Amino acid sequence: MRKSRIPASLQGSPDEIEAAFYEALQTADIDKLMACWADEDDIVCIHPGGPRVIGAGAIRATFEAMFANGSIRAWPERVRKTESLASAVHNLLERVEVPSPEGRKNAWVIATNVYLKTAQGWRLVAHHASPGTESEVQEVSLSPPVLH
Repeated sequence: MRKSRIPASLQGSPDEIEAAFYEALQTADIDKLMACWADEDDIVCIHPGGPRVIGAGAIRATFEAMFANGSIRAWPERVRKTESLASAVHNLLERVEVPSPEGRKNAWVIATNVYLKTAQGWRLVAHHASPGTESEVQEVSLSPPVLH
């Protein structure tokens, strides 16, 4: 497992914190992953099909258990964002490489990442991931017509 030093004052936009989060998943770097999270008691993480995990210690433990099996080869795709001065919500598809008898295949996860601007900078306060299927690759959207 590769470890890198991330200063407590990790700065960046929600996009940069999200990129660091997914890089940490792909390299099984627990310290870098946890540096992306806010230093708050009520941060929350929900893994696909799993319970609500609350607090940094519990979140760290779940990722450490997953990293015991190797890195998580996940990439964010089709990110939709709602951002304000102090919060950002990113809804996305995660493309996850999983081993199979025929070689690596893609699985899909639907995720929502919530970021708040804290004293330490932008930080993740919630990651909620649900199992997806190949049909989730196609989005369903009923956008209202644009009137000019």
